[in-house]
Amino acid sequence: MTTAILASVAGTSLSDEEKSVLEKLQPAGVSLFSRNVSDKNQLKLLVSSIKEIIGDDAVIAIDQEGGRVRRLAEPNWRGYASQYVLGQLATRVTKMHAALIAEDMHEMGINLNYSPVLDIAYRQTHEVLKSRCFYKNQAEYGKVMAETYIKNGICPCMKHMPGHGRVKTDPHLGLPIIEGDDKALEKDLSPFRENNNLPAGMTAHIVLPQVDNVPVTMSAKAIKEIIRKRIGFDGLLITDAIEMKALSGSVGEKARAALSAGCDLICYCGGNINDLRDLEAQKLYIGNLTEERLEKVKDIIKGKQVDKPDYKEYLSEIGKVPAYVETYDATEVLNRMQRV
Repeated sequence: MTTAILASVAGTSLSDEEKSVLEKLQPAGVSLFSRNVSDKNQLKLLVSSIKEIIGDDAVIAIDQEGGRVRRLAEPNWRGYASQYVLGQLATRVTKMHAALIAEDMHEMGINLNYSPVLDIAYRQTHEVLKSRCFYKNQAEYGKVMAETYIKNGICPCMKHMPGHGRVKTDPHLGLPIIEGDDKALEKDLSPFRENNNLPAGMTAHIVLPQVDNVPVTMSAKAIKEIIRKRIGFDGLLITDAIEMKALSGSVGEKARAALSAGCDLICYCGGNINDLRDLEAQKLYIGNLTEERLEKVKDIIKGKQVDKPDYKEYLSEIGKVPAYVETYDATEVLNRMQRV
């Protein structure tokens, strides 16, 4: 039986222990990170070995937003602009961006991108997020990006619902609390509401005091009233990385709490074998509704590449806007912390 887990592994190939645990766990999929990538041949072999264990139709996910957050990076892959840059150009550049990334992902056997980011960038937005947000018109640019991915057989996952652009704390390292009235919340929700028909979305590890005193990812009230009702999202709801310091408890405890609150899948990114064993011991099997939502994702990833954009033209277009200076990547910071 399939468990409600998007697992992760430690390195560039599977250890015997990882093979054994993945066989028992049977996760819905696996997420890949920079630590899992060295070159194209290696990555193809890793993806193939994962699929041999959990199935050819399994979700193989990655953060390939562009800018600082790109796990398929130069010199083995093409470089891409951040969403902040894309949002200052015509939407056709965003279409090119998504189609080119889709090509790269298909070549590697990867089928779900944790993108687009639909959080709104404010003056106070933390550097972990700011360059990853579209400069303006988040809903419009996000829709163009997501639809291009779908057209080209890659499942998009919009993030981070219900929006944490106003936070000053990095959720990888602490728990953000978003104060403000309903008008401010409504603005944060708007890009997600306008894209509420997308097949997958990710939660934000934030507290909305006016709704609940626990993080959205673990709040049945926030998921039901804000994500499912006010945003109107009925797709596959994936947690942000469950091992982030914004959440407390063991990995197994956090996973169980998030599923009980209404999330569909747990995104575990740490690659620690003991955490994987903990998740396997929880026996967190997917339910009927999650299975239906997951099948819609799998229908998308059966698709093939359609668009064939010119990368040189893309480079010419993004060169019209100065690159955003990015030095902060908390996902990799967290990974390094966990390896100490």
